[in-house]
Amino acid sequence: MNIDIIAVGKIKERFFDEGIKEYLKRLKVYCNMRIIEVSDEKAPEKLSEKERLEVMHSEGIKIMNKIRKGSFIITLCIEGKQFDSLEFAHYLENLSISGNPSITFIIGGSLGISEDIKNLSNLKLSFSKMTFPHQLMRLVLVEQIYRVFKIMKGEPYHK
Repeated sequence: MNIDIIAVGKIKERFFDEGIKEYLKRLKVYCNMRIIEVSDEKAPEKLSEKERLEVMHSEGIKIMNKIRKGSFIITLCIEGKQFDSLEFAHYLENLSISGNPSITFIIGGSLGISEDIKNLSNLKLSFSKMTFPHQLMRLVLVEQIYRVFKIMKGEPYHK
């Protein structure tokens, strides 16, 4: 299975980067995973709603240009569907069985994600009703994908 994570912005904190690299190393035995970063748009601290939407739209175009053709698109957004880990594992396993060769997860930038990207999605996914920094969300996502494969393979996951 090919899994892409398209994320706006770079990982700036070393501890996030180290955690992500560790899970990517563990995931190599289960899937081909790529993390694709698109640059975030520079914006002043205080934005009008119009400016905020323009920034998200520009970031959305960059994201669209990186999506693998034919990929099943899962966008992380607060209003998305929530799963527990077992449900998420079964969902991704069913995607794999039904012939989806690639899955693309999308993590927006600090201002959110454009409606264009949300509308393009096959699934909107939420890990919580709370808002998380996008760098932390990338680490949480790779950990949960690793957990999914451990569940799918019936392997223990050390707590």
